[in-house]
Amino acid sequence: MQLETYISDLLYRYECVTVPEFGAFLSQRVSATVHESTNAFYPPKKQLLFNEQIQNNDGLLARYIADVEKIQYETATEKIAKRVKVLKSNLTQGETISLENIGELKLNNHSKIEFNPSYHLNYLTDAFGLSQFVSPAVSREVYKEEVEAIEKVIPLTITPEKRSASKTTKPYLKYAAVALIALTLGGLVSGNYYVNEINAQNEIAQEEANAQLETKIQEATFIISNPLPAATLNVSKQSGNYHIVAGAFRVEANCDKKVSELKAIGFKARKIGTNKYGLHQVVYSSFSDRNEALRELKSVRQSDNENAWLLVKALD
Repeated sequence: MQLETYISDLLYRYECVTVPEFGAFLSQRVSATVHESTNAFYPPKKQLLFNEQIQNNDGLLARYIADVEKIQYETATEKIAKRVKVLKSNLTQGETISLENIGELKLNNHSKIEFNPSYHLNYLTDAFGLSQFVSPAVSREVYKEEVEAIEKVIPLTITPEKRSASKTTKPYLKYAAVALIALTLGGLVSGNYYVNEINAQNEIAQEEANAQLETKIQEATFIISNPLPAATLNVSKQSGNYHIVAGAFRVEANCDKKVSELKAIGFKARKIGTNKYGLHQVVYSSFSDRNEALRELKSVRQSDNENAWLLVKALD
């Protein structure tokens, strides 16, 4: 049994997936980061951890396996126990266990399990479609030198010489300044009155135009002498809560382009709206049955997109 496949599916939706009598895989949200030396921007993600102390069976993994494989819960529990027994035996023999898209496990010198997470998948569904990019370094010293050069030509502060000169200013200049302020305030008041008067006239003219338009509409009569026959279209609408996601796009035009490309190669692609980050989501198809959706997801990953994933969501 490929236990890591089921663990990987659950990590998209849950923060803790416990393997009974072995340990728990935990996920912790990490914000977007910028590498100081390479200027690389990394999107938010879920960082994977492993805790050997959490071994109690919470039933999550067994119920999921039982649901997918259509077996009894007790049978799924037994299959997990057999797989755990093999994992512990391999670790004891000094082997390194590699779990695809999750990470590697091995025993250290103190017989404790060490976990090295894999970075091939981002389990944070809100960040789906976001990738890292490198930005050119921003040089601030150049702008600092330009500002210093401008300040040498045009001082931006009041020097002591300017303060002493302002004290000796002749009194009549003060009165002139007061008169200038009074004239400015008077001009603003009259200007506001003029603007308000124009707005009032515009509103009256708009109301008269609307009244005339309503009269014309009421007087108009449209007669169709040869009406077209009613047409009946049979449209099949996709339904279900299991959606195979192809991608998420910031620009809706790119979203429409992706839908057209997938339809051209035979998929029933469509848009299912935006997530809380405003990204337009595109799905290959939607299903009501979980097993059918998982089979289609496996086929899509093999034939078209290895990064496709399953979204469980009830759409409006």
